[in-house]
Amino acid sequence: MKGIYYLNVVDCVTQLQLVVAVAGISEAFLLPALRSILDDLPLKVLGFHSDNGSEYINHRVAKLLQKLLIEQTKSRARRSNDNALVESKNGSVIRKHFGYSHIPKRFAEPISLLCREHLMPYLNFHRPCFFPTTEIDAKGKAVKRYHYKDMMTPYEKLKSLANAASFLKTGVTFEQLDEQSTAMTDNEAAALFTLQRNKIFKQVFKQTKTTGLSA
Repeated sequence: MKGIYYLNVVDCVTQLQLVVAVAGISEAFLLPALRSILDDLPLKVLGFHSDNGSEYINHRVAKLLQKLLIEQTKSRARRSNDNALVESKNGSVIRKHFGYSHIPKRFAEPISLLCREHLMPYLNFHRPCFFPTTEIDAKGKAVKRYHYKDMMTPYEKLKSLANAASFLKTGVTFEQLDEQSTAMTDNEAAALFTLQRNKIFKQVFKQTKTTGLSA
């Protein structure tokens, strides 16, 4: 039996990342999750790019995005490179921290709470990412290079942008975000997330072992 699904949203410029777990992939589950993500994201959203599944491409999602003046685009079928950043985060973040085994659907809410309270602060304020630099090689071809000197957290990348404050939503300030960023060290944030995740995993293992389901 299929378990929970992850709605993984990544900003294409700063790599700010938000994750929500849902019990199914129909629009009934995705629409509330999408509203939650748009509320939690500190940035103004200009465009929303998704895969071409019916859970994203439907009248209810289109109505929500149009109301917020957000342009929607979609990937082509069987073209994973059309959404390469999210696809890479699915492997390097979601599968790394939550594994490949199915987690029963009844754990969607506690997993979402874990993501909101511990995973997302760790990812956005404490986990460094590579950011490419475009260089022109000897043949005149544009090549992306990833240098260690350009590594920074998504929040640091946001603050490094010109006129960075203009990209924040109304009511959100860098003073507020700085408080979140400095509330704990990088190692403390990682350790706290791991601790809380392991607590949930113990519950998953205990309950699924009792019922005979695979976790």
